[in-house]
Amino acid sequence: MASKNQLMVLALCGLASVAQAGEKEELLKLRSTTTSLIKQLVKQGVLTDKMAEEMLKQAEADAQQQVEKQAAAKQDIAPEEGEVRVPYVPDFVRDDIKQQVRTELREDVVKEVMQQAKTQQWGMPNALPEWTRRFTLSGDLRLRSQTEIEASDNTPRGAWLDYYNWNAINQNGGFNNTPIEQRYINTNQDRHMFRERLRLSVDAKIAENLKAGVRLATGNIRNPVSTNQDLANSGIHYQFDIDRAYLKYDKINNEGFKWLTLTGGRIQNPWYVGGAEFTGGSELVWDTDLSFEGFAGTFRHRLGGSDSLYELNDDSHSVFATIGAFPLQESALSSRDKWLFGGQVGVDWGFDNQDALRAGIAYYDYRNVSARPNITPPYTCDTNRPQNNLSVPLFMQGGNTLAPICVENANTSQISLVGLASDFKILNINMSYDIAKFAPYHVILSGDYAKNLGFNAQKVQNLTRIDTAERTNAWQLRVDVGWPKVDHAGHWSAFALYKSLERDSVLDAFTDSDFHLGGTNTKGWMIGGHYGLMKGVWMTGRWLSADVISGPKYSNDVLQVDLNTRF
Repeated sequence: MASKNQLMVLALCGLASVAQAGEKEELLKLRSTTTSLIKQLVKQGVLTDKMAEEMLKQAEADAQQQVEKQAAAKQDIAPEEGEVRVPYVPDFVRDDIKQQVRTELREDVVKEVMQQAKTQQWGMPNALPEWTRRFTLSGDLRLRSQTEIEASDNTPRGAWLDYYNWNAINQNGGFNNTPIEQRYINTNQDRHMFRERLRLSVDAKIAENLKAGVRLATGNIRNPVSTNQDLANSGIHYQFDIDRAYLKYDKINNEGFKWLTLTGGRIQNPWYVGGAEFTGGSELVWDTDLSFEGFAGTFRHRLGGSDSLYELNDDSHSVFATIGAFPLQESALSSRDKWLFGGQVGVDWGFDNQDALRAGIAYYDYRNVSARPNITPPYTCDTNRPQNNLSVPLFMQGGNTLAPICVENANTSQISLVGLASDFKILNINMSYDIAKFAPYHVILSGDYAKNLGFNAQKVQNLTRIDTAERTNAWQLRVDVGWPKVDHAGHWSAFALYKSLERDSVLDAFTDSDFHLGGTNTKGWMIGGHYGLMKGVWMTGRWLSADVISGPKYSNDVLQVDLNTRF
């Protein structure tokens, strides 16, 4: 066994002068250990490649110099011709060496036998069948305290059309069909609540490189951008829904590089969104809780090798391209189904000093999402012709310019159902730069920009009967400082950002649900941080402050304190 041979070498070294072959073996072992240690330091960002190479060269030079000195010393005291020197070894030293050899051999043999028994399931007649070992279970749990503080000079609740709760009105089938407590957005009452999020994932290996995944999550079925569950239900059971259900295929080349990923079903966000990976990235266009229904494919191409000490089977020097198609709403009563088509190209680039750059440019094309008013007199919401109402959005958070689809009845001009006035064809550019100079602490700078190229001022005016200015830009700047991942005790990170989302820059249904309590037509800042309590457990605190960009006064601050665990 390898451990026995190593121990015998050490014993011989203690008994007599070390032979030249023994010195070389020790030098090789020392070199291997030192190299492995330095590689780990490079991976953690503590050392750069250049520093590591210099340390290895210096270590080899010092070791060789020591061997040469020992060889020279031996020559000075070399025995005369015919002379044989036999070192004297006391009995207690020999007994101690034998005992050490027996102990090491016993430990190695027991370890190997136990490992073989575990692998072959010796003496386990009721051992689980092979198929159970193809499943992987994981999940996360978050407990949140949330405080919402409304500005004292906000527009009174229900005093302005902009702050009607149009999402609830649409879902209830009209203004008069909506309970009065649901008709308006809260603009004046402070709130405090406790919330919980539980997500449970099961992954199953189907075949080589192919897996199926299912994720269950708490939350409201009708809200695609939140998996939070309020802790105020008088003991009523929580909803636990299928958040993801998909097939995923990864194609890996002989070098271990993943060059193709195909997914289908209800999948995770396939787009690169910038920012720090641990925090979920930017939510300017897509909320982190949003899952996509459809199909996506990502292709990667490595741009070349590197002389770095860390392993190269990663994306540190590559370009990528992603395409996707996602049905949003389908109906047998209309050929104008709602779709989202998208494409993105980007680059991952790691530098010799362990800095990393990632950037992407994307284009998202929404089809048939704008309002189609009922132009048949008397312009009512005709329940006998529901195809006229299919342009009503299934979900809105608020902020986008709205257009009436139909009125309550023929005797009133009260708007009943509304839809989006603008088309949405979004150009999105984002990037992040990870500065590893202060490793293990990192500084991550990120930016995100989005522009709605689908806004047509004349079309919007025809739908709304109002001359609406074009407000179609959104942007965000963010800085993160600290550990890249806060998943161990004592690890920490802090962040700050500022962002602005003009009214029709992005689809309000899918953007961040926490900033200004969801939607567009808002600007402001956020500060916060993470602190690790133990492995897999950390605290998060965030303060979000936002104001409307245009329209009646509506500002709020949100304080969130989270206890997170991942298992």
